[in-house]
Amino acid sequence: MKILYFDCFAGISGDMTLGALVDLGVDSEYLIDELNKLAISDEFEIKVYRADKMGITGTKVDVILKNNDENNHHDHHDHHHHDDNYNHSHHHDHNHHTHSHDHHHRNLTDIKEIIDSSDLSQRVKDLSHKIFMEIAVAEAKVHNKSIKEVHFHEVGAVDSIVDIVGVAICLDKLEVDKIISSTVELGRGFVKCAHGVIPVPAPATIEILKDVPIHLNGVNGEATTPTGAAILKVNVDSYEDEINFSIEKVGYGVGTKDFHIPNLLRVYLGKKKIIKK
Repeated sequence: MKILYFDCFAGISGDMTLGALVDLGVDSEYLIDELNKLAISDEFEIKVYRADKMGITGTKVDVILKNNDENNHHDHHDHHHHDDNYNHSHHHDHNHHTHSHDHHHRNLTDIKEIIDSSDLSQRVKDLSHKIFMEIAVAEAKVHNKSIKEVHFHEVGAVDSIVDIVGVAICLDKLEVDKIISSTVELGRGFVKCAHGVIPVPAPATIEILKDVPIHLNGVNGEATTPTGAAILKVNVDSYEDEINFSIEKVGYGVGTKDFHIPNLLRVYLGKKKIIKK
C-alpha cells in the first residue's frame, strides 16, 4: 500500500503543498504543462525553484500574475500567495483602481467553467471542484451568504485556481492508496485582510477543519490557510501523529512566511505491507 503523509508542523497552504509534491517527485514540467491547459493560462506563470528555510532546502512554487492591463499593479514582490483568496487578501485591496472587464471577481460558477472547459483529466477536475466547494461552503457560512454569492477575490481567484488545480494534478499523478496527515498547526494572532484585522485561524479555516485534530499555538501568524485546510479536508483519510509505515521518500514545500520555526510542509511517501488476515 502506497501512502502519502502530510507533516503539518508549520501548517499548510496551497503553494506549500504544490512545492512539497514537486519536491517529492512530481515533475515540474508536467505540472506546468497540465496547468497550461486552463483557459486562464495567459493570466499567470509558474516559477519553480529550490529555496530554503532555516537551512532546510525544499521546493518553492510561485504563481506570478501577469499584468494584463496597466491598471493591475501587481508588483513582483507581491506575487507570493494570498492563497487565503478573496476574503482576506491582505496585499490587494483593489477598489482604489479601475478594472478592465477581463479581471472581475470570480464566483464558483466561473471557476467551475474554467476547470471544466480545460482538457484536464476528469479525476483532476472532480478533485479540484471538491476542494473549491469546501472553501466556498465555509466562506458562505462565515459571511452569511449563499454559495452562489461567494466570490473569490480577483487576484486570489487565479492564485487559488492554480494552487488547487495544481495540487489535484500532483495528487492524481502520485496515485497513492491512502493519504494521512499529522495534527495540523493553524497558528494564532491576527492577520490583516480586505475586511480589517481578523483572528488567526481565519474563520473559513477553522470552519473547514472543524472535526480535524489541530494545534493552535505553535507559531504566531497564519500557518494554515483556507486553501490548505480544504486540501486536507478533501484528501486526508486519517489524522495520525504516529508513523506506522516505512518512509521511502521525503519532500519539503517552502512557504512564504517567517516563523520561529521553518515555514515548511514536509511530506513523506511510504509503503505499508497489508497483512492478510
